[in-house]
Parts: sequence; C-alpha cells; structure tokens
Amino acid sequence: MNTKPGSGPERTAPPAGPPAVSVVIPAHNEAENLAGLIPEIAASLGSMPHEIVIVDDASTDDTPALVDRLATGGIRVRRLQHPRSLGQSAAVMTGVVAARGSLVVTLDGDGQNDPRFIPEMLRALDDPGVGIVAGQRLGRKDTMSKKLSSRIANGVRRGFLKDDTRDTGCGLKAFRREPFTRLPYFQGMHRYLPALFLGDGWKIAHVDVVDRERHHGASHYGMLDRLAVGIPDLFGVWWLLRRRRRNPFRVEKVE
Repeated sequence: MNTKPGSGPERTAPPAGPPAVSVVIPAHNEAENLAGLIPEIAASLGSMPHEIVIVDDASTDDTPALVDRLATGGIRVRRLQHPRSLGQSAAVMTGVVAARGSLVVTLDGDGQNDPRFIPEMLRALDDPGVGIVAGQRLGRKDTMSKKLSSRIANGVRRGFLKDDTRDTGCGLKAFRREPFTRLPYFQGMHRYLPALFLGDGWKIAHVDVVDRERHHGASHYGMLDRLAVGIPDLFGVWWLLRRRRRNPFRVEKVE
C-alpha cells in the first residue's frame, strides 16, 4: 500500500470483542441519512459479531453527535474523522485500515444502498477463492445524464480491464480485508476494486441489489465518475494490472 490517508481521533469507544465483519461507510454531511441507515445495518447483521465504522470526511453537520447517540444506545458503531475532505477512496481506505473484522462491507452514506443485501453478499465470500463481492444496482435512482455517463464509463472499463462487472460505481461491496490492504492506493481506486482483486488472482462474485431513493440532501461524491476524468485512471489501472507481479520473495509460511 503506497499511501495511507490520515484520520483523526475516534469519537466513540470500540465494541468489546473482535468483530467478524466491519461495515465501512464514507460520509460527508449525511447525518440525516445515517440516522436511519445505521440501525438498518445493525438489524441486517443481527447477532453476527460486527462493527459499523463511519468515516466522517470533514462533515459540518450533526454526524459526530448522531454516532455518539447511536453508540450510547447500544449499536456497535464508531467514528473516524478526516480533518479535511479527502474524497471517497480516501475515506474507504481509512475505514478499512482501521477495521477490526477480517471481512469488510462498504456502502454509501446516502441510504441508497439497501443493507438487506449484506448477508447475501457475505455468504458469497464462503467460497475461499472469492476475494470481492460487487453489488450490481437494479432500477438506479439517478438522473438520466448520470446513468448514461456511468453506462458509457462502465462499458469502456469492462472492455479494457475484463473484470466482467457491469456496475463498479455501486458502493455496496464485500471483500476480504487483508488482500485489500495490499492493493495500490490511488484516488478513485474504489471504482476499480473488482479489477484490482482480479489482478491479484481472486475471483469476483456479483449480487444484484435494489437501488433506493435518497431521502435527504444531495450527492457529495460521484462527480469524478464522468468519462473524461476516468480515462487517465482507466489507463493507469490497465498499466498496473499488466505490470503487477506476484512477489517471488514473499514468505508464505514460517515454521
């Protein structure tokens, strides 16, 4: 990992005992949406040992107070804070690095990703060869221009990277934490996770998920998805995958 985005102090105490799953949510001024989303996530995971990690990307709303209130009420949630807004990829990286679970689920903080699909995605990781499970949105609730630009960008990406993923922009993903931490970090990497896992020898699984309406606020992330901005990243990832090699000196096991 080449870069580790900085994060500030945690505002809530960690839950007792190691979680099996860490749910990482990058969020910038999403308090109103998080108020409903966080309890939904906790309900979807039920008795499974888990934690919910909110990466507060320099919010100016009531996100800190909300997380404190939910944690006090018994939900296993904690907050990390960026001192300034660093973007979605940095927030995902901060959350995964701080995660305590061996499996990680990511989803957007706007409430459009439905947490009911999390258990199904985790079951797909029962296959030891699967490194990442990518959600594929059905009935997207976006503007026509955003859907069109996303469709073009996804088509071009699939043609170059051969990752067989029709919708890498879906924030709902589940993956193994340890191999994620070995991936090269760059701004925008969250859109290329299936291809990056594939390049490291992992299989990709896909789960169709239902997209929901955003109830509060406007999108804070996603403008960089436009094709003109994504082309340099696309060629960069293509180059990385062509040049990436298994380290011949890596020690697999020490007796």
